[in-house]
Amino acid sequence: MVRFKHRYFAIEIEIVNNKNKSLKPPALLNAIKKKIQQLYGDYGLAAASIGFLTKYYNSSTKIAFVRSRHGPHRFVLNALPLINDIDNQTVKINIIYIGATIKHCFINVRRYQQKKLEEVWGSLKTDQQRKEMLRHMDSTISVKDFNKQYVNK
Repeated sequence: MVRFKHRYFAIEIEIVNNKNKSLKPPALLNAIKKKIQQLYGDYGLAAASIGFLTKYYNSSTKIAFVRSRHGPHRFVLNALPLINDIDNQTVKINIIYIGATIKHCFINVRRYQQKKLEEVWGSLKTDQQRKEMLRHMDSTISVKDFNKQYVNK
């Protein structure tokens, strides 16, 4: 039996023009496939499409995990920064981490978000703003919940 290796991309999607509107995971995949088609043609699209899917998308943090096979993951890697439009919304995609397991992607995303939160915490002036931020942090997903939902299926 042949083992298929995968690569997981942890990406942050910054919506530039309409920040209140949410994206759907199929729209993200279609935008990536469209860009791969433009860059590499039918061969690139066929190679990258096998085993290509969105494993996780959080609409509040705008962070997604995209899975691709090892090998054609290079097509996805080159296409991600070039995507400017998803579902008629102007976006900017930042690659946070590329890893072999979704668990390591989650660990690195948590580290990335913690660094961002520390920057924001330092800029807050009042206790009311800090309480609001703590309330928002409590509503985010925990490691145990993530492992139950996405890793241990």
